[in-house]
Amino acid sequence: MKFVCTQHDLNINLALVSRAVSTRPTHPVLANIKIEATSNPDLIRLTGFDLSLGIQTSFMAQVDDEGTLTLPAKLLNDIVAKLPSGEITLDDEAGENLITITSASGRYQVRGMSAEEFPELPSIEEGETNQLSAAAFIDGLKGSLVACSQDESKQVLTGVYLKVEPDRLEFAATDGHRLGIVEVYPTETETPELASEEQASSASKGSFEVTVPAKALRELEKMLGSGQEGDKLAVQLEQGQVVFGWGERKLTTRTLEGKYPDYRLLIPKQFQRQITLDRKQLLTALERIAVLSDQTNLVKFSINSETQSIDISVDSQDRGSGRESLTAQISGEQLDIAFNIKYLMDGLKTLPTQEITISLNGPLEPVILTPLGGVKMTYLVMPVQLRN
Repeated sequence: MKFVCTQHDLNINLALVSRAVSTRPTHPVLANIKIEATSNPDLIRLTGFDLSLGIQTSFMAQVDDEGTLTLPAKLLNDIVAKLPSGEITLDDEAGENLITITSASGRYQVRGMSAEEFPELPSIEEGETNQLSAAAFIDGLKGSLVACSQDESKQVLTGVYLKVEPDRLEFAATDGHRLGIVEVYPTETETPELASEEQASSASKGSFEVTVPAKALRELEKMLGSGQEGDKLAVQLEQGQVVFGWGERKLTTRTLEGKYPDYRLLIPKQFQRQITLDRKQLLTALERIAVLSDQTNLVKFSINSETQSIDISVDSQDRGSGRESLTAQISGEQLDIAFNIKYLMDGLKTLPTQEITISLNGPLEPVILTPLGGVKMTYLVMPVQLRN
């Protein structure tokens, strides 16, 4: 194997696939990155895989000799990241899985392993995939990932429940204290002809439901964030794995087993009180007052419909107290209610619009935050019992 590429291309793509390399591999080869060089076309394909999460990417290079090899991910990253910009050459003429890296500044040799034991990633079979809007998928991830559980004992809650239908995507995540739901309609902004064509195409693929680990989706969100407007995301289920592909990149991850709870039952059918206010004003006020919160993370809301205002306050025996007042449009009776300030701020950061609506009933019943316009999103947060 011998190829010539730029330091920039190799460095960027190495950093990307390294996210799927285990720090505690069950087999030595899983600490490595698989490198494949092909000459028709001249392409370098890199793969990282920890048996749960897999990332594959490729880029153009000058390939003199085809070949496949695996190299230690961390060591290779550390060397390439520090090389000067410009062309670098990688070749294994020395044999015995020893690769030589040559740049303008010097020459390095790194010992690797044969690629024979490196596991293959599940592949996307043409004609068996759902083609989704990458932009719509990002919207769904932004509004749901924040609510995933960190408790590994509740495995199914550590992921995002994804429901794919011909003309609609639904994302949901909950940790038992809050719930994020996003509904996106990928073809809404397309022309009627294209929307109809894409819906018909998606319908032929059928609908499916799957729970995907949050770790994998966070990596997918980062990778999709650097894409282009109009990018399509291919999604396929494959024997306990879900495969996402776009352009020259692919991410595969195991799915989470178990039935996801019926989260729709948590949302109240009607509300006694409703508040409309500026999201950023509320968020910045909470950020200021949060410095005084103690380990309870408790923030109190005093909602006054007569003065059309909300007083938010934090009282800590050890740190002190803080209080701010915000104007709002309020319907319903007065109410004192308390929240975990972190959960509330997390939800406010994900809502995409300037104005939001807060719908609520009693002091211990679920509270719903929704944006006014934009993506159809629901963020539910459970109140905290006020201390005497």
